[in-house]
Amino acid sequence: MFDVIIAGCGPTGAMLAAELRLHEVRVLVLEREPEPSSSFVRVVSLHMRSLELMAMRGLLDRLLERGRQRPVGGIFAGIVKPVPAGLDSTHPYLLGIPQPVIDRLLGEHALALGAQVRRGCAVTGFEQDEEGVAVELADGERLRSRYLVGCDGARSTVRKVLGVGFPGEPARTETLMGELEVGVPQAEVAAKVAEIRETNPVFSLGPFGDEVYRVVVPAAGVGDRADPPTLEDFQQQLRAVAGTDFGVHSPRWLSRFGDATRLVEEYRVGRVLLAGDAAHIHPPAGGQGLNLGVQDAVNLGWKLAAQIRGWAPETLLDTYQAERHPVAADVLDNTRAQVELASTEPGPRAVRRLLTELMDFDEVNRYLIEKIAAIGLRYDFGPGPDLLGRRLRDLDLKQGTLYDRLHRGRGLVFDRTEHLSVQGWSDRVDLLADPTAALDVPALLLRPDGHVAWIGADQQELNEHLTRWFGDPVA
Repeated sequence: MFDVIIAGCGPTGAMLAAELRLHEVRVLVLEREPEPSSSFVRVVSLHMRSLELMAMRGLLDRLLERGRQRPVGGIFAGIVKPVPAGLDSTHPYLLGIPQPVIDRLLGEHALALGAQVRRGCAVTGFEQDEEGVAVELADGERLRSRYLVGCDGARSTVRKVLGVGFPGEPARTETLMGELEVGVPQAEVAAKVAEIRETNPVFSLGPFGDEVYRVVVPAAGVGDRADPPTLEDFQQQLRAVAGTDFGVHSPRWLSRFGDATRLVEEYRVGRVLLAGDAAHIHPPAGGQGLNLGVQDAVNLGWKLAAQIRGWAPETLLDTYQAERHPVAADVLDNTRAQVELASTEPGPRAVRRLLTELMDFDEVNRYLIEKIAAIGLRYDFGPGPDLLGRRLRDLDLKQGTLYDRLHRGRGLVFDRTEHLSVQGWSDRVDLLADPTAALDVPALLLRPDGHVAWIGADQQELNEHLTRWFGDPVA
C-alpha cells in the first residue's frame, strides 16, 4: 500500500511527488503516456515565483543551464512597457525552456528522491473509504493508497470520477500556435506583422532563434483540441488574416488552444485531491498555467506529508483549498481580461488603449507584472504586518543564501535576535540565527513553501504559531 498515488507525471505531478518524498512519503506516480515526449515541442515560461520555488529546492541552476532568460515586460496582454526597477525578487526575469526539458528535470528530481513512476498506466476509476483509496488501472489492476491526487490535466479522469463541479465558460475562440521556418526576409515579415497588430493584437510572427519563427494566428473556429493542427491549417489561416502565408514550412511543433475557462468547486473530497490543470483551465494569456500547477504542488506537498506523517494540525490540509482556490480564481479573471483586450471589437480596443496609457504609471505596470508572476500574492493568515502571508525573497546570509536553507522542504525560524528556539519542533522546523541578515524584522517563521507565517520576537508567540502550522511539539 502506498501513502499517495499521483495520477499524471507532468510538471505538477512530478513536483508534488518530489515534495512528498522530501518527507519520506511513499509515492507512486502513474502516467498514461508510455514514454516521455522526446520531440521538440513548445517553449514554456517560468515566472519569478516559480523560479524562486526551484531555487528553494536546489533545482534552479539546472534549469538556467537549459533555458533562455528574457525580460518580464509585456507579459500582461502583450502590452510592452519598460520593466520596473527593483522588482522584489532575485530572479526578475522570465525563463523560457522547452517543456520536455522541464518535464524531464522534474521527473528526474522526483526519482532521485525515491518516488516510483510507472508509465503506460492510465487511471480509469477509484473508490475511496475512511481508510484509503482503491485505484483501478486500464488493464484491470487495482492499487491501494491512503490518498489519491489527480494531476492528470485538463481532461482529468480523476476529476470526472470524483464528480466535483467544474463551472466556467466553454471555448468561444481558438488560436493556432507553433514554431516554423519562413520563406521571406525578416524585414518583410516585421513590416507586415506591425501592420496587422494595429488591429489584431492576437496575431504574432516573430523570430525565435535558429531561423525559426513563433507563429500565433487566430483559427477559423473552435475544433477538437485532441486533433493536432496541420501545416496546411497554419498556411490557410495566415493567408486569411495576413493575405500571405509567409512561405511557412518545416514546423517544429504545432498546437491549438482555446479560451475555455473553468475552476473546480472543491480541490479535495475526502482522500482525493486535485492540482494543476485538473483543477483549473484557462487561456494561456500571460503563460501562467504551468506555473500555477507547480505552485499548487508546493503548497500541497508539505501539508499532505504532514497529514500522512501524523503531525498535521487538524485543519492544515483544508488550507490547501482555502489558499489555492482564490489564487486560481484570480488567474482565471486576469486571463479573461487579457482575452478581452485581444479582441478586435471597438470597445475592447478602446479599453486596451486606455490600459496602455495607464501602464505608463510605474505602479500600474509593476502591479500587473507582480500579479502574473505571482510575487504579489498574499495568503490570509489573519491580522498582522503586510509581510505576513507573503513569500519572502531570497536573502544573502553569512554563508550562502536563505533559499539554500529550504532545500529539504522544512519550516524555518529565521532569528535575528539569537534568542529563539524550535525545541519540540526540530524534527520538522529548522532554526537559522543570523543577526547580520538584511531583514527589518526581529524574527519570522517561514513555511516550507516560503510564505511568512509569523513575525515577532516572543518565544511564546512563536510556539503558538509553530503549533498552528506544524502541530504539537514532541517531548
